[in-house]
Formats: sequence, structure tokens, C-alpha cells
Amino acid sequence: MSKRQFYNWFVLIVFGLAIAVLPACAGTAASTLPSPSSTTTASRLYVVSTVAPIVNIIYDVGGDKINLVGIIPEGTDSHTFEPAPSDAVRLSRADLIFVNGLDLETPTVKLAQANKKPGAEIINLGENTLKPDQYVFDFSFPKDKGHPNPHLWMNPQLALRYAEIVKDILVRRDPSNAAYYQANYDQFKARIGELDAAIMKSIQSIPEKQRKLLTYHDSFAYFAQRYPITVIGAIQPADLAEPSAKEVADLINQIRAEGVPAIFGSEVFPSKVLEQIGREAHVRYVDTLRDDELPGKRGERMHSYFALMIEDVTTMVSALGGDPTPMKTVDPINIPGPDTTVDQSK
Repeated sequence: MSKRQFYNWFVLIVFGLAIAVLPACAGTAASTLPSPSSTTTASRLYVVSTVAPIVNIIYDVGGDKINLVGIIPEGTDSHTFEPAPSDAVRLSRADLIFVNGLDLETPTVKLAQANKKPGAEIINLGENTLKPDQYVFDFSFPKDKGHPNPHLWMNPQLALRYAEIVKDILVRRDPSNAAYYQANYDQFKARIGELDAAIMKSIQSIPEKQRKLLTYHDSFAYFAQRYPITVIGAIQPADLAEPSAKEVADLINQIRAEGVPAIFGSEVFPSKVLEQIGREAHVRYVDTLRDDELPGKRGERMHSYFALMIEDVTTMVSALGGDPTPMKTVDPINIPGPDTTVDQSK
């Protein structure tokens, strides 16, 4: 029996046990699931999603009219995340399961397909946003590996398309709250317009020769399609390992040749190698960019997709010699207010 077959067998066994003992699990992660006897939540759509920015975009549209659960904990590497057996319970109860797709959450998608209830839908946001000839293959996601760069949400215009898909699905499945979903989407669209304009001004303030982005993990490929900045490389190879000694030497030479003033790491992917590269190339190393972890804590003003983009762009522009002042004009708070309904506990 292969490791994957054993895992699937194990999930099915634990899933059965979880269903059997669920009523007695007060105080556990499973107890946070909506109870069928609840008069306040039972009629709402039960929606499950994956990475925090996408969960947050769904919240901005669905607000308190849906029961929303995100199953990938923030700060976790979404590329290597393996869902827990308890996630099978969440997925089995879902009416709607929104995934990014493009091979980002393959184990979760397989678990959802195996456990979803009749009438439930799995919606692949990435594949409903871009056509295959629009996929980006790059440093961390080379074409010969067959897995396109999945970080579409880092481009606000593509994030808006995600929100539109969510709105359309919610309206279709819950027409009694259609006006609410449409109003939230309209506000989200207006705010995306403000965010987009502020990012464009901020990036344009960077001296043209310094509009070059080298990161640890290549999360900004679709971002760079929208704004006048060039991704010149990524430290992390396609196999998610540390780069080889030759790759490190080549990167140091490239940084020196490109004349970039700073290189960027990630809070999710700490790397001593990138620190070393920064020292040897004599450039500033900034390790606070993020792509799937929202700032702050759930319920706080800065815990939002908008705050994620504001903080990333402010960090990037400041380090590259530009003026991020336009980012201060963007409201970071979620459209329906502080997010108090999303459960990402384990």
C-alpha cells in the first residue's frame, strides 16, 4: 500500500469515527462546526475555502449571510498543506467549496471530491478566471513541471474576478439574499478600484531602474503583469527546497548586475540562504512580504485582503526607493466589517 493510499484509507476511517462521536466533542475543533439544531445558522449556506486571502474575499461578499470556514491555517505553506481527517467532516457538510485550483490545494480537492454531499459544488476560482494560455510559468513554477503559478489573488483585478464568481454562485444558491451579496460585491469592486490606483501610483514612484523584484517564493507573477515592475527571479526552486550552491552564486551575480536595492523574503518561508545572498550582494534584505497570511488577527481592522496588499506594497515600494504614501488612502477594513465569522481553528 502506498503512502497516499494509506492516507486516504486513514481519512475514511477517521471520518467515520468523527461522524459517530461528533455530538460528544464539545470543546474540540469539530465543535465549532454549525449545529443542525441552531436556529440562527442552520439556514445559511455552509461554505468552505482554503487559503486566508481567498477566504477573506468570500467573506467580503458573503458576510454574515453564510457560515464560512477556512481550512488552511494562516502562516502554513499552502503548497504542501495536507488536510487533517477533521477537515473531511467540514468538507462533507459544505454546500459550496471554493478552491484556488491550479494545483495549489490538490490534496484538499481530492478530499472534497471524496466526501462532498449530494448537491454540493466545488468551484475552482483560478480556472474560472484565466484560460490555460494565460497561466504563468516561471522560476518557482516552471512549465516542465506542469504546475502554473497559482497566486492570482495578488493581482487585485484578478481578485475582483474571484469576488464576482463568489457573488454569482451565492446569488444563485441563495437568491433571498441576492441584494445583500450584490451590494457587498459593488463595495468590494469600488474598493479594488481605489487599491489598484494606489498601487499603480506607488509602483510608478520607484525609480524606473529599481523596479525589479526578487523574492524567495514567486508570488508576484500576476501582480507584475498589472503594474510596471519586473520579477527578475525567485530563490526557491520548483521542488520547494533550498537553492543549490551554484544557484545561490548565480543569484548573487544577477543581483549585482541588476543593481536592485533590496531583495524580499517571506514570513511563511524563512530563509537563512536569502539573508546570506543579501549580505554577499550588499543589498537590503526584507523578510516581511506575505501572500497567504493576513496581517493581524481575526476580528482586527487590519485582518483583511486589503490590508495584505497595503502592507506588501508599502514594504516593497519603501525598500525599492519609492513613495508608498498613496497606500494610506486605501481603507483596509473588510466590507461587512471586522471578520468574526470565519473559523480557521484546527
